[in-house]
Amino acid sequence: MTNNGHILLVEDSEDDILMTQRALQKSRLLNELVITRDGEQALEYLFGTGKYADRDTSDQPRVILLDLMLPKVDGLEVFRRIRADERTKLLPVVVLTSSDDDKDRVESHRLCCWSYVNKPVEFAEFSKAVADLGLYWLLLDKAA
Repeated sequence: MTNNGHILLVEDSEDDILMTQRALQKSRLLNELVITRDGEQALEYLFGTGKYADRDTSDQPRVILLDLMLPKVDGLEVFRRIRADERTKLLPVVVLTSSDDDKDRVESHRLCCWSYVNKPVEFAEFSKAVADLGLYWLLLDKAA
């Protein structure tokens, strides 16, 4: 179990948010989970603008779980803006998406995603994928 920093989940599907929360709880990760439901809100959170104007942007997420198919600003554009800004360019981004488009995968890797995970439809498979990510980050925390 760990509580080193928070995780930013950028996801518009309520079902996927609930599945991610359950899967992280099942993995017994104690990191706070911050949820933004579209790309615009994620960018506001990361850069301390809009409704997050009072947020301390020096407290950045330990990892970002980023869906690609988002309303307002799509996930790849969010990813590009993260990489283009000095304050966020080194943040670990895990693409957690139902997109099976090869162009999305190639662009995500070009932007240096730490992992690219296709969201399975079944909870058991989804839970395992998220748990595997949790174990990865838990090990990374111990190594840091």
